[in-house]
Amino acid sequence: MLKTLGLWLGMNIAIMIVIVTIFAILEHFFGIELDLYGQNYVSIWIYSMIIWFSGSFISLAISKWMAKRAYDITLITEQNESSLDEKERIVYTTVVSLARQNGIKTPEVGIYIDDEPNAFATGPSKNNSLVAVSTGLLSKMNKDAIEWVIAHEMAHVLNWDMVTMALLQWVLNTFVVFFARIVANIFDNATDGKFGILWYFVVNMLLQIIFGILASLVAMKFSRYREFKADAWSAKYVWKEKMIAWLQALKDMQSMISWSKWDLDTMKISSKKKGGLMQLFSSHPDLDDRIKALEELRV
Repeated sequence: MLKTLGLWLGMNIAIMIVIVTIFAILEHFFGIELDLYGQNYVSIWIYSMIIWFSGSFISLAISKWMAKRAYDITLITEQNESSLDEKERIVYTTVVSLARQNGIKTPEVGIYIDDEPNAFATGPSKNNSLVAVSTGLLSKMNKDAIEWVIAHEMAHVLNWDMVTMALLQWVLNTFVVFFARIVANIFDNATDGKFGILWYFVVNMLLQIIFGILASLVAMKFSRYREFKADAWSAKYVWKEKMIAWLQALKDMQSMISWSKWDLDTMKISSKKKGGLMQLFSSHPDLDDRIKALEELRV
């Protein structure tokens, strides 16, 4: 937990350094001074774009580094392939095979210790990515199921899902900050500024929270759509009947899943069943919905 917190703080310090540097360059070399607290909406728009561009893409750029350290991932390479057991070798050879078939640089492949049966893909591009699986997945799934999981994660890599998610998050968060500032300015003007700068920032932060919640609904909707697409893509390489069988098996494993640690692995293959409003904030579709989509899929 302390290591995760340290990584998170380090990432945010790096983001702030980049933001301050960009502002300094704009002012010193281009003579652009951003009026962040007035009515200059062009300045506010530029400010909003810089803030969230820096956050989204620094997070994406260091996502592999963060994941490897947060999860203590042990990398599989060509040099240590001979020491792998059968299931670990399937993970490695499936990644290598799919990368070669689709003409991309082979992603890094790793294993991390966790009883939760899961896997994830991350990285700033399809030629600079990481696919990792948990020891829980290797112990609880057979060879066919492992092959399907890796195909699913490789679908995320090949479809640029990490990049498109970062782009979407950047656009959404830019609008969140921009419109929060506009509405806060309207409030400030309507009250003739009598509440002072403190209330201006309170209103601005509350609006960012409200707009941020609404934006997250859009992001999670896209994330769930992405999962259906990854299932459909992987069905080209693994019989969908096998995929359906193992999604059903994942349902049976859900009672063992723990969500105690910070969730870096945005490409999780499983998720606890959620209902009502909570389903709208889920990054993954319900397993029953994924099973139904596969049953209706024509391969």
